Amino acid sequence: MDRIRIIGGQPLKGTIPISGAKNAALPLMIASLLTEDRLTLKNVPNLADVNLLARILRNHGVDLAVDGKRAGGTPHLGETFHLTARDISDTTAPYELVSRMRASFWVLGPLVARMGEAKVSLPGGCAIGTRPVDLHLSALRALGAEIEIDAGYVIARAPKGLVGGHITFPKVSVGATHNALLAAALAKGETLIENAAREPEVGDVAACLVKMGVVIEGIGTSTLRVQGKSRLEGTVHTVLPDRIETGTFAFAVAATGGDVVLEGTRRELLKTALETLSETGASVTDTETGVRIQRNGNGLEPIDVETQPFPGFPTDLQAQLMALMTRAHGTSVIRETIFENRFMHVQELARLGADIKLHGDTATIKGVRSLRGAPVMATDLRASVSLVIAGLMAEGETIINRVYHLDRGFERLEEKLSRCGAQIERLTAG
Repeated sequence: MDRIRIIGGQPLKGTIPISGAKNAALPLMIASLLTEDRLTLKNVPNLADVNLLARILRNHGVDLAVDGKRAGGTPHLGETFHLTARDISDTTAPYELVSRMRASFWVLGPLVARMGEAKVSLPGGCAIGTRPVDLHLSALRALGAEIEIDAGYVIARAPKGLVGGHITFPKVSVGATHNALLAAALAKGETLIENAAREPEVGDVAACLVKMGVVIEGIGTSTLRVQGKSRLEGTVHTVLPDRIETGTFAFAVAATGGDVVLEGTRRELLKTALETLSETGASVTDTETGVRIQRNGNGLEPIDVETQPFPGFPTDLQAQLMALMTRAHGTSVIRETIFENRFMHVQELARLGADIKLHGDTATIKGVRSLRGAPVMATDLRASVSLVIAGLMAEGETIINRVYHLDRGFERLEEKLSRCGAQIERLTAG
């Protein structure tokens, strides 16, 4: 099993290209199930989760061709996927595939919308919380689907097609919003989705559906009004920049006292997170190509933050912010309001010398003068990259085990960091 080795203490300086957003690429790929025509997606990141979803879609009969990056091309632009679901050959998504990635459950809505039936495995447990699928199922029931659960599978039927309806989510859910939006695209009539997630990735999917012929009002707000179509057209769409990768590298630059331009990203995608970073003492400025992050070596100021749905501080940056605050001059407080069990990185940060106390959904971080390198274990995607940030700050050598989590969400992480001066390398199991 691969590991990552870091020798800390080097400031990051240079340019880091930001990849396409995984959390937009996945539902956009699933949108290919809605049409017989070709859907072309540009700027798709080369990630383990993307490759797994490609396998799942092929299992349903989607033809997928991939164009790689061209020599001399724009460095942050990823691969181009051409997806054609002319014939859906299988409406079952088996446990052995769905259990490996929760986002694959989102095929349920498009399959039942287009084919009138779908059988999709329940996704199973999750390291950072239970993430129940009840919101997904209630949304599809509101569109006329009959739902039953049998032997660990969700079986959805709508033999006469889905019909527009009124969906009100009791709490904000990005996944359920994606599933409802994709299903409503082929439903007869109008669907009203209230308390919808406002994340930029949801807006990106909605923008793509509009290009495919769906009329959607309220994109970017918590109320979406969708006029379904009986047939969607193919289109070409470019995946938006990854705001979580942007924030992760921004915190890493601040952690090391560096100066880096994050190329190909946009401030408005993570305005709250960058404002929080500014409060710690880092400089955040717009450039012609992206966003510049600087910290001149002055101490980090402590902050108090709680995670919230967009446009609040993202839960997917909570662990990275915590790593940064381990070196702040004072005490910081971070409250996690989105997922339970999303503090598993705390015990690993403690191995590096961090002083963190947990009480329920709140972590209190007392800044220390220095961290010391040590062997640590990654527990999930965001926790693993928080350990990378801590390792970049720490004195001596840090070895991060179980880095397959990183490969799910960060494209060429070691390469991007090493090109900016980090002493980081992957140790491949022999």
